[in-house]
Amino acid sequence: MRYGFTYLEMMLTLAIASLIILGLSGVVNQALQSQDAVTETNKLTREARFAMQRMVRSVSHSRLLLLPLRDKLASNWPENIREQTVPASPPIGDSTLATAVLAVTLPAYQDLDNDDYPDADDDRDGLLDEDLPNDRNYDFAPGIYLIDDDGDGQVDEDFAFNWDDDETNAQVNEDPIDGIDNDDDNNIDEDNASDMNGDGCPGICGVDDDADGSIDEGSADDDDEDGGEFDDWYNPVVFYLAGGTLKQRTPVPWDENASGLVSGEDFITSDIADNVTRFRVERLDNGSVFEVIDLTLELTSPLTGETVSLQTQVRLGGAL
Repeated sequence: MRYGFTYLEMMLTLAIASLIILGLSGVVNQALQSQDAVTETNKLTREARFAMQRMVRSVSHSRLLLLPLRDKLASNWPENIREQTVPASPPIGDSTLATAVLAVTLPAYQDLDNDDYPDADDDRDGLLDEDLPNDRNYDFAPGIYLIDDDGDGQVDEDFAFNWDDDETNAQVNEDPIDGIDNDDDNNIDEDNASDMNGDGCPGICGVDDDADGSIDEGSADDDDEDGGEFDDWYNPVVFYLAGGTLKQRTPVPWDENASGLVSGEDFITSDIADNVTRFRVERLDNGSVFEVIDLTLELTSPLTGETVSLQTQVRLGGAL
């Protein structure tokens, strides 16, 4: 006797099979979406760690934190905290735009032209940043060229006053390098003249700075008594957010902008993280003699919405 499926049985079998396949496809799709999310999170994490490591390495090998500034009590926004988000968050107080920036002096390990001198040693005398000009970054702009130094939302305001190193309303050379807050803005030694310590002498008055047997020879602008004047400027390494991209600006010891002069305007810029939705830099006032910077970096995937956030604290010059 031969048996077969009735039409009803076949229809029921097909219906059950369809339900099973539909359920399995949902499981498979969910698994694939989970895998995509994990892959995207791993990618964001790698990129965020790379960018964070670049910043930490620069800070820990640098001798001076240029930005953020310390908080100026006279303003109604915190200069020591620089935070920027994508989409943009509203600025604080009278600031017109919230911008985040980290800037330190160039570490001594960089020698891009392979001349056996650190690129930060502009006069190639074996010393770093010992003979600053009035425009301490030698970039012909107030503060750091193309950067909002004081967090007010404006960039290089009062451009004619390029000696205004902290962008304080065209006040220039009001804070010599003497360890004192001469202009009462809660910052120390941030706006020097070409006579760096403001004592009217080459180097330090009454001291044989270069150990050549002579005292105070030459010009008051010759702070290292080597016969040259203001020939070793600060070389800022700058990290900042442009759109959703975290950028690193690195000084170079050659005429990058073809101006005929090697100066603070010569630098290269590289992208070190994309899809950044938050960049925060805080100069901590922890009562210590050491400067500590708190860094936060958040990346968000445009595909999955996954977010990765990294936060760390690093001591200025901690690796020196």
